[in-house]
Amino acid sequence: QLQLVESGGGLVPPGGSLRLSCAASGLLLNYYTIGWFRQAPGKEREGVSCISRRSGNTNYADSVKGRFTISRDNAKNTVYLQMNSLNAEDTGVYYCAAKDRYSDSTWARAGTYDYWGQGTQVTVSS
Repeated sequence: QLQLVESGGGLVPPGGSLRLSCAASGLLLNYYTIGWFRQAPGKEREGVSCISRRSGNTNYADSVKGRFTISRDNAKNTVYLQMNSLNAEDTGVYYCAAKDRYSDSTWARAGTYDYWGQGTQVTVSS
């Protein structure tokens, strides 16, 4: 059974950090492009970051460049999203998603991903 499970969310003050994890079962993440998305209340789901299958090319939304880092641990079959210098605009439910292909032009399109986790809440507030 293919499953993605996110963890690591929580409440953090502005300027703080969190590391999200996306653990997989039923698929080897190294063979999949993994995207991180987030959705704030009343807003559309937006692509935050992506790490491509095999080569590990990375992409970031402009709003998180220089603050977020995506990485993959093949031995643990887990993808991480290190989030630093968090601000209120980063609040939302964060999802990881997987697909077996990669394109630099479509990495942030949620509709191109085949598998999704259940999400983890990130709240940035003092």
